[in-house]
Amino acid sequence: MPLRFGQGTLTALQSFCSLMPESISPRAETGNGKPLVEMRGITKAYPGCLANDSIDLQLHSGGVHALLGENGAGKSTLVKVLYGLLASDSGEIYWQGEPVHIASPAVARELGIAMVFQHFSLFDSLNVLENIALGMDVDASDELQQRIIEVSTRYGLPLDPTRSVYSLSVGERQRIEIVRCLLQDPRLLIMDEPTSVLTPAEVSELFVTLKRLADEGLAILYISHKLEEIRQLCDEATILRLGRKVAEADPRVESARSLATLMMGSEIPVSQDSRQGTVGEVLLDVKDLSLSAVDSHDIALRDLHLQVRAGEIVGIAGVAGNGQDELMQALSGERRLQQAQSLSLCGEAIGRQGAGERRRKGLCCVPEERLGHAAVPTLSLSENAFLTAHHRKSLGVAWFMSASRSRQFASEIIKRFNVQCHGPQALASSLSGGNLQKFIVGREILQAPRVLVVSQPTWGVDAGAAMAIHEAIRELADQGAAVLMVSQDLDELMQNCERIGALCAGRLSAFHRVQDITVQQVGLLMGGEELNGVNA
Repeated sequence: MPLRFGQGTLTALQSFCSLMPESISPRAETGNGKPLVEMRGITKAYPGCLANDSIDLQLHSGGVHALLGENGAGKSTLVKVLYGLLASDSGEIYWQGEPVHIASPAVARELGIAMVFQHFSLFDSLNVLENIALGMDVDASDELQQRIIEVSTRYGLPLDPTRSVYSLSVGERQRIEIVRCLLQDPRLLIMDEPTSVLTPAEVSELFVTLKRLADEGLAILYISHKLEEIRQLCDEATILRLGRKVAEADPRVESARSLATLMMGSEIPVSQDSRQGTVGEVLLDVKDLSLSAVDSHDIALRDLHLQVRAGEIVGIAGVAGNGQDELMQALSGERRLQQAQSLSLCGEAIGRQGAGERRRKGLCCVPEERLGHAAVPTLSLSENAFLTAHHRKSLGVAWFMSASRSRQFASEIIKRFNVQCHGPQALASSLSGGNLQKFIVGREILQAPRVLVVSQPTWGVDAGAAMAIHEAIRELADQGAAVLMVSQDLDELMQNCERIGALCAGRLSAFHRVQDITVQQVGLLMGGEELNGVNA
């Protein structure tokens, strides 16, 4: 099951990255030193935006090459050009020294290019075999089933071809995507944020697999915001900034801080992890909160208890799929509770109230899913600002939106949170993930909530954006708000929270002070164990 970890947790992976393969396949590097693929002068422009500005990139067989940059630096555009999802405006691509025109992903796959996307394209109602067959456009035969077993076993990615996808963890689903790529015998594997939803054990297994594939001659292009894992895994790095290639580096001799400086163009400030704020009265009180499962894919919540006080940041860890989504729905008002007393805001029972009424009274929420849940892709930033903020700010009259007031509020968010966009009229879908996340978090914080509930606040954002979001959340708590942070990134929780608990199978553990608990002990809580001898 999936879990996102930050930089510090990954230090335990160093021993795994030194492992050598058991055997070398015939795909190994021939030793001629020529790049497998070379991109020359790739340029791609969108209206008002130069996404790629004459970028050069070389990838060699047997190497793990990192592509680094802040959100909006041009990484996704460059990769989409290489995989045939986008056509560049100018520039050339060479495959084994010969010019090629990659007009579609089908052409890319024929050359030997495979890609594992951050968001998987799987059908929950089908089993592993059927999903892989569908992706490869072949029959779901006994022969394919045997090949899946052989390849997944060989590379330490065990899969049961008969298992339904809905029953698998996110880590197991990622194995399906990787095995499907390997069954096509690729020579270049592109991986986009591959560890963002993996447990520590799954990260370790993936690193061993990638090292082995590279040693067998596969070229790997690796995109990640987690700089410590880049240092451990990759032997080359290309850094993009504002659509341009600004540097090449050897991650093995760089520090995470120096890589971040190359990405951002300036020295990043030291994050202030500890807080000394004054804790006040209980603002969010959850008592005996239970929520039944709507269908077989939901997790039932059972007798949850927690309190968050003014000036306090409380963290909830957990492997995804253990009730986080259901908890957010219960707290935000998307699902009303049967007992009003199960949820209290500033001493008032609000369990039976809807989302709008809870917002008016000071409970603001940032859901995990950015597009489609926290923001409507086809609406402008001004319109998205109005959608949630009109409950607490004067942005319209009698449910009618005031364009000027909403535009002014959106402009304030953009300025305060350094959102890179083309102004308040830009569509939400036009922003990079990190910039949209900054806008969404800023929209909720600038409503001055009494309680802020935020899920996965820095999922998929770069180091600079993550630091800005964390600082804004800490500042809100310092001003007297209560903050509940739900995250799969344990480093994020350890750095920002006073107390941490964990959600497992719909049950909430006891909460422990950060100074009294280790990351490993939080991991035990996530597995459903209780800690003896630790102050709760």
